[in-house]
Amino acid sequence: MSNDQPTPGQPPDDDPFRKQPPPGGPPPPGGPPPGGGQPPRYGDPYGGGAPPPPGDPYGGANPPPPGDPYGGGAPPPPGDPYGGNDPLRGMPPLAAMGKRILARIVDWIIVAIPLALISIPFNVFHRWSDSSDNWDDAVNGVNGGGQWVFRIITIVAYVGYDMVMTQRGGQTLGKRLCKIRVAMLNDGKVPDSRASLLRALVLWVPALVCCACFWPLLILILILLDRPYRQGLHDKAAKTVVVSAAQ
Repeated sequence: MSNDQPTPGQPPDDDPFRKQPPPGGPPPPGGPPPGGGQPPRYGDPYGGGAPPPPGDPYGGANPPPPGDPYGGGAPPPPGDPYGGNDPLRGMPPLAAMGKRILARIVDWIIVAIPLALISIPFNVFHRWSDSSDNWDDAVNGVNGGGQWVFRIITIVAYVGYDMVMTQRGGQTLGKRLCKIRVAMLNDGKVPDSRASLLRALVLWVPALVCCACFWPLLILILILLDRPYRQGLHDKAAKTVVVSAAQ
């Protein structure tokens, strides 16, 4: 046996606590990782690049803007849930309700005066007075076809007047007096012949055929309740609005 003693303060070479780890083994505490690279950063367990930005767990581009979870364009403006443009943007303001009512009364009188003169040969008012006990018989013309002929003339007069005047400049005489006009909702243009005819039919035919009091009242109520364009049934059918024409 050798009597050599290890140097004080230095453990012997075969000290198990000084043995180095085998090649490829785990790194010593605090030492570099295998392969000599930098230790992986916090949040990136695979040693890749920088961690993804906050809010993007997949390492893509910046997160989508608020209100758009799919990364599309900017959210639609307030009050426009479909992202489109307001049809009335850049158009005159909507016509006041009082002006619309006054214009309709003026138009009714303008057509009614010549119709009253035309009705004389048909003896319309005389038959109504003779049949005062039976209003339906007087209106339906039981004693002759003159009542029906006059009714057709009345429908043609009101519908034709409203259609022709609207398609020419968007204004009947009553609307011109009140400085309002009819415009297409989508672009503000003057309604074409098709839209003008459809609007006039829905406005006048039910009132002249069967609902003289109920139909105008219904249209008025719907205009008052409709938002945001104040459209009556005739406006909705023709896709029109009534706007101010004041310069």
